[in-house]
Amino acid sequence: MQIQGGVSLVEPTEALRAPYLAFYEEWKASGEPFVPWVTEMDPADFAGMVRSLREYASGVDIPDGWVSSSTFWLVTADKRVVGAVNIRHRLTDRLLHSGGHIGYGIVPSARRQGYASELLKQALHKAGELGIEQALVVCDAANTASERTIRRNGGIEDKETIEADGNVIRRFWIRTPSNIK
Repeated sequence: MQIQGGVSLVEPTEALRAPYLAFYEEWKASGEPFVPWVTEMDPADFAGMVRSLREYASGVDIPDGWVSSSTFWLVTADKRVVGAVNIRHRLTDRLLHSGGHIGYGIVPSARRQGYASELLKQALHKAGELGIEQALVVCDAANTASERTIRRNGGIEDKETIEADGNVIRRFWIRTPSNIK
C-alpha cells in the first residue's frame, strides 16, 4: 500500500497532545511492547514528557549509562501521530550489539501502509544531520517486517547478536544520506 498524503518527522510538541495520546492509548490497548522505548513514557504529565525528550536530545538529565538521543513523531497530513523514532547520538557497547542508533515503531492500525519505510528513510536523514555517517539499525530475528523495512532502506547485514535470554538480534548498517554534513 502507498501512504496517502505526506508524512513528516516532527519533534515532540505540546501542540500534538491529543494525536499523541491517541497513538499512545492505541498502542497500550494492543498489549504489544512499546517500540521505541520512549513511547512507553507515561504521558500523564505531557508537558514534562515533552520537556524530558528535548532534554535527552540536548544531553541534559540523561540516566546513567544512557546516551543523548533525539525523538521524533511521524505525523500525517491530517495531524495523526502514526509512528515514533528514537535516534541515539552514539553507541555504547550494549547499543552496538543489541540497540543500534535508530529504534522505531508504527502504531498497529497504521502498519502495512508504507509508514515504517518512510519513517526510517526520514530518520536516516535526521541521523545524518546529527553527524552519524553509518547508522546501526537492529531487529529481532523473528521480526521479518522490520527486516524488510531495514533492507528496503539500504541495510547491509552484519553479524547477529544473541541476547542473554536467547533472543537473536539481526544487525544492519545503513549509510546516511551523503549530502548531509
